[in-house]
Amino acid sequence: MSAQSNEKLIEELTTAYKTEVKGYYYYNAAADLVEEKKGKNVLRHLAKDELDHIKAIYAIAETLKKGGGWLGYKEAIEAGADGPAKAAEIFPGENELVERLRSDQSDINALRIGIDIEEKAIEFYSRLLGEATSPEEKVILTELLEMEKGHLKILRWETEALTETGFWGDTMEFSVEMEKD
Repeated sequence: MSAQSNEKLIEELTTAYKTEVKGYYYYNAAADLVEEKKGKNVLRHLAKDELDHIKAIYAIAETLKKGGGWLGYKEAIEAGADGPAKAAEIFPGENELVERLRSDQSDINALRIGIDIEEKAIEFYSRLLGEATSPEEKVILTELLEMEKGHLKILRWETEALTETGFWGDTMEFSVEMEKD
């Protein structure tokens, strides 16, 4: 990989990192604002996943900056990237997603904003995957992409439950994250 393409890739991973941090803050803020316990659980679960994405993306970017190769997702989480994740937890900051939710604090709006986040993440990781050159890069980007698709399915399922029944979904009989398109 050329130095220029490596720089571009690190820049893209920095964008991904910042986006995942925004998502993490958003899902935690949304969990604090919704009343329903099931809704809080769904949103906290999504926040936890975003935190794992933060750790993995940070570790991968740092490894690439040092001239190393791509880490696998689980390997990246275990690579000691807790510092940036802890910083993300401690220094939440404001972002436009939280502001959008505060302007309409309904459960449906919380889900719609989440759907918007996940659709943009899917577009982003799909583009990166299309530009990927190494098998290792393709594997990790595919894994991140599939996780974002799983999040989108969960949010759509919850939206459907709320709009049709007025209640957050109950225990799922299967994992939407494991379902393939």
